[in-house]
Amino acid sequence: MKLHCLIQLLISALILLGLIFNIRNSRLFNFYDHLLHHKLVKNRDGKIWKVITVLNEPKVIVVWDFLLAGLLVLFHHPWLALWSLGTLAVTDAVGIFLKHSVKRKRPLSMRTYRDGYSFPSGHVLSATIMSLMLWQIFGHIMGIWLLITLIIAWGLVVVSRLNMRAHYPSDVLGATTLALFCFTIAQQLLGLAF
Repeated sequence: MKLHCLIQLLISALILLGLIFNIRNSRLFNFYDHLLHHKLVKNRDGKIWKVITVLNEPKVIVVWDFLLAGLLVLFHHPWLALWSLGTLAVTDAVGIFLKHSVKRKRPLSMRTYRDGYSFPSGHVLSATIMSLMLWQIFGHIMGIWLLITLIIAWGLVVVSRLNMRAHYPSDVLGATTLALFCFTIAQQLLGLAF
């Protein structure tokens, strides 16, 4: 494993563990997280945020991933297809495990609309890992335009989760950090396979 990958794993693990510790133990951290959440959220009634939320539902991302895997198999890359399916499956499984371990309640305004826990954001986790996989697979072909498109799409998912008041900022940061952690490991496994 390369040094930069070890550093990336260490930094993302420390951020993730720090977030978990503070969410569970620090009233001051949670106070500022709630305060930041209220300062960031302006308007949650926009239909565009609801569309973005539906299109990036973790279950829908699984469908997108199966479509990606089918495309990869069609173009004679079955191992890459398995890698993409496995990467999303493991990342989502770790995210679900964390949700049920941390058991952070959603913001008050969202509790009447959606069951479940808040940390980490499943939408952001799935969108982040999918974006990273798409960049890994197609980045060398499509270049900077793919990167810009993925960053904009990812940013819209993040804003939608905050604007819909479904998550606190630390939920989004935790999901992004977890996706980076899992992707770094998956990327190393992909490197070993090829």
